[in-house]
Amino acid sequence: MSTRGKTKAKTLPASLCWFEIPADNVERAKKFYSAMFGWKISKFPGGMEYWHMDTGGADASPDGGLMARKNPGQPIINYICVASVDKAMAKVKKLGGNICVPKTAVPGMGYFAVCTDPEKNVFGVWEGAGQAK
Repeated sequence: MSTRGKTKAKTLPASLCWFEIPADNVERAKKFYSAMFGWKISKFPGGMEYWHMDTGGADASPDGGLMARKNPGQPIINYICVASVDKAMAKVKKLGGNICVPKTAVPGMGYFAVCTDPEKNVFGVWEGAGQAK
């Protein structure tokens, strides 16, 4: 999900490729993460209220997103790269997990789904696909 996709090395399936941090006060969170880790934070293109956090790490290190918290228990979500979101969702169900947010397109970038494991831990799966609509 990195906007640095052209300069970053291709991420291997099953590796961490993105994270999202929800915040009650986005401006306070932006100041904290920028000062704490030196991350560069900028508004994501488009009309949504979403910010890209450039972690500045090596090519293979993931960047992240920052957004307003949508509900009180909303956790940080780590996204794992997969070859196919459809196949990953089927495997999650087969292994006793659940799908919280079904396959969703991020136009021009790819697809994601948000799932839980059998222990109720939340994680996302990401399939890069430039043709996503």
